[in-house]
Amino acid sequence: MKNLLKVLDKILLNWLNIFLFLLIILIIFRLDFTIFLSDYLRDDTAVSEITLAEYKGALLSMTTAGYLSLFLFVPTVVFTIFGNKFFMILRKICAILLFFILSILHIASFPFYETYRENYNQMIFRGMNEDWFALLVTFYKEFSLIPRLIFSVILTIILYKIFNFVIKKDFIEKLFLKLPKIISRPVLIVCCYVTILWTLFGGALSWENQVDFENSGVMRDKFLNEAILDSPQAIYRAYVQNRRVLACNGLDFTAADVKRLAAIHANMPASSDNLDDYLTKYAKGKIIEKPRHIFLILAESYATWPLLDEYENLHIADGVKEIMRADDSDYTLTTLPNGSSTVSAVMGVATGFADANLYLTVMEEAYKKPYPTAIAPIMKNLNYNTKFYYAGPATWENIGAFIKAQGFDEFISKGNFKNSEGSVWGVKDEILFNEVFENLTENLNNQPTFNVILTASNHSPFDLDLAKENIDVSEIKNALTDSAKKDDWLVKELGHFKYSDREISKFIKRVKEKFPDSVFIIMGDHADRYNIEKNTNNFKRYSVPFIITGKNIRKGILNKKATGSHIDIMPTIVELIADKNFKYYSLGRSLTENKIAINYAFFMTRDIIGNADKIPLEYEIISNENYNINEKEIINYINAIRAISWYRAKYGNIINENFLK
Repeated sequence: MKNLLKVLDKILLNWLNIFLFLLIILIIFRLDFTIFLSDYLRDDTAVSEITLAEYKGALLSMTTAGYLSLFLFVPTVVFTIFGNKFFMILRKICAILLFFILSILHIASFPFYETYRENYNQMIFRGMNEDWFALLVTFYKEFSLIPRLIFSVILTIILYKIFNFVIKKDFIEKLFLKLPKIISRPVLIVCCYVTILWTLFGGALSWENQVDFENSGVMRDKFLNEAILDSPQAIYRAYVQNRRVLACNGLDFTAADVKRLAAIHANMPASSDNLDDYLTKYAKGKIIEKPRHIFLILAESYATWPLLDEYENLHIADGVKEIMRADDSDYTLTTLPNGSSTVSAVMGVATGFADANLYLTVMEEAYKKPYPTAIAPIMKNLNYNTKFYYAGPATWENIGAFIKAQGFDEFISKGNFKNSEGSVWGVKDEILFNEVFENLTENLNNQPTFNVILTASNHSPFDLDLAKENIDVSEIKNALTDSAKKDDWLVKELGHFKYSDREISKFIKRVKEKFPDSVFIIMGDHADRYNIEKNTNNFKRYSVPFIITGKNIRKGILNKKATGSHIDIMPTIVELIADKNFKYYSLGRSLTENKIAINYAFFMTRDIIGNADKIPLEYEIISNENYNINEKEIINYINAIRAISWYRAKYGNIINENFLK
């Protein structure tokens, strides 16, 4: 038994040795990358920011080191147990191979960044389809292929020599031998357990504080956001993004289908092969005077159901409900999110396209120029400066680059804020709204602005200190059923909804007082994250509200049967404020007239909600009113929105069957 424990100790100590060695190498590589490419740092980047980036990177590299250590750990374990020299040789081969790969990736990361201004990205996968001979010639002539290979070999040898020295000296084992025997083994087990957690959660002990490639980009400096990623993590990011692109495999429509459905949707003859002809619209004439400032608040997980009368006793949506009741407001509660996630909402708002099996934030086509239906260029044509505020990091889902590519003048995210207090997903809503308000007050010329504000506080891990935020969860708990009262997590979720609701209403009141010539739209980015009922109907589960308030807004300004989704926001704004015959492109329709909504899975009218993929239509009744449905109209609308969104985003404006081959 004692011998078995000693073998186990030896195995664990070896793993810690390997883990720490790899982690130190990755940290040194990152520092090397930062120093030698320091010319790419912003001029105003402080030493403290560089230090923070190195620290964040070290946390992320714990995941890398943990997984890479398995490559050497397995032959080490077998050798330790059986003493077979074959496995010692195998470990040497694995070590040389691993260090050579790491050396190649590190040395190649310098010219890669200099070329693409990013650590490894999708280009490495696109390059696999290129002419390999041409690539080798290019590498040889332009990127010093031979000297870099030689240096990689030298670096591999150095790393291998140091690794052997470290393993033979058993520094970790000697450190543990200095501990009293009674505590050395428990300390070793705890160290290994913590190391496993660091590996799984990027230097954290649980997923709530996990650091990964999507949430690590919190710096103002784009270069530092890239430096945070070690080479294997950058490769992994490229792999994930490429996998998302490969998932963009289109829908079952022919070019003829696209043309026919586009003509039906536009209510015009199918006479053109230019898809944009069917998307062209002319404003009917402004309904209200143009406001100075427009704010679109995409509220994280802000669902419709807390706004319904039956949940009045919860008091978690009192702030927004007060806004809804005001004379300068109108709303519809029958609106659908573009998808089941925040990124779907962002894609829908930014491009005007529905979620149609395309991951636009990583598609090459979305970065060439803004789509004609993109909201930012149209708002700029209406003389607004366009800004997108996001509570989280610019690297999440490529949102920073994507928003800029779709025409926004400015993208402001977590790395730009003075205060970064919040969760792994982003700063607190209060901080986000304060940033927007301060930027607005610093606009000395009172230039007209269109502002999209994407919040993050109403999101797991729901780790706000609600008591500190003066959110009384006991009041919420007392209003719940006896079974729900026992669900502390649900109570915490509802408390975060109340916090988000309060901050939204507080911001709107504050801006209305300072800038009364403003209009605000509130819409949830998605629902379907939590409900009081475990099994609720689809309307309560999936619908989000659309609320508009501000100068010259009044009850009845929207259609009395108004229904829509994120793609209908832009045409609604245009039809409210644009002069007659203002030309714009839109797939969605203004909520002053639209009565149908469609998203990735559902369709909705004011009266019914159903599965968009089942024909004949299957649906649930929302209202108690008498209702009539035109099944053919709904089916054509579903297919048109999907077909046009898919084809125009992926293949461009010319309808041609050859593009689909």
